[in-house]
Amino acid sequence: MRICLLTADPGHPLLAAVSDLLAPDHQVETLDPGAEGPGPDLSSLADVYLLKARTPRALALAALLEEHGAPVLNSAAATARCQDRVAMAAVARAAGLPFAGTRCVAALGELAAAGAPPGPLVIKSRFSRRHDLVARADSAVRLRELAADWAEEPVVAQDFVPNSGWDHKLWVVDGQLFAALRRSELAPDGRGPNLPLPTAELPASWTAAALRVGEVFGLDVYGVDILDAGGAEAGGGDAGGAVGAPLIVDINAFPGIRGQAGAPEALAALALRTAASGRTRGRTTAQPLTPDERKLPQVSQK
Repeated sequence: MRICLLTADPGHPLLAAVSDLLAPDHQVETLDPGAEGPGPDLSSLADVYLLKARTPRALALAALLEEHGAPVLNSAAATARCQDRVAMAAVARAAGLPFAGTRCVAALGELAAAGAPPGPLVIKSRFSRRHDLVARADSAVRLRELAADWAEEPVVAQDFVPNSGWDHKLWVVDGQLFAALRRSELAPDGRGPNLPLPTAELPASWTAAALRVGEVFGLDVYGVDILDAGGAEAGGGDAGGAVGAPLIVDINAFPGIRGQAGAPEALAALALRTAASGRTRGRTTAQPLTPDERKLPQVSQK
């Protein structure tokens, strides 16, 4: 089989591990979506493409490959909807997923000009990307501080949910669940390393929500960030463990899934099966990529 990595970073630990698993018996190639040049040879497509990139150019390339019959994991449409946090929230909540209430603001400067928020907010860039904005704002002063650097940034605002300070990182590869604990990026001391979280310790509602995300968004490889929203549930753990109702705060297409035993093997098996069948979940359940979703978002380059 010919497996092509759509990425600018083929040395990423997850991709490198998958390549090592596949290379003895299959041809593994790399295509950098940001590279200058004529583009891929559409008359000689790989059997499957792994889309570990999220720039508008990468999405457009993935959509082009799909239009010519190539399977892409994840699909361009599914990946795009995970980049726009407004669309992400709308799709998730319409499907009944426990997703945090999300309000769209055209520019952070407008939110700062409105004065003090009614309660603590989590402010995020509307368009998810490397080094995007994710910050807590409890006051008008803090909003003005953020707006000093991000005034024109389209953002979403979510009400801050009191929690243990731990993010529950759940990852799914072809229906197989992996999990870890990590300090919230809003924590004063930063995130720190991932800590093990056995999936058996997750309440059934958390597992069901994570797996349902794949069905709703047409994703085969993805991550779900969940907070403990309170209220006791069976199957909880000790300090930092999952003990309450799940609240989804973010969804990521094709995340890094670092340090999770079995994840490279699951991804390699998915790639081979998709290459053999020529079908992906995204191509059959996700809506096509719209022209607007192919456009470069107008965002700050901070």
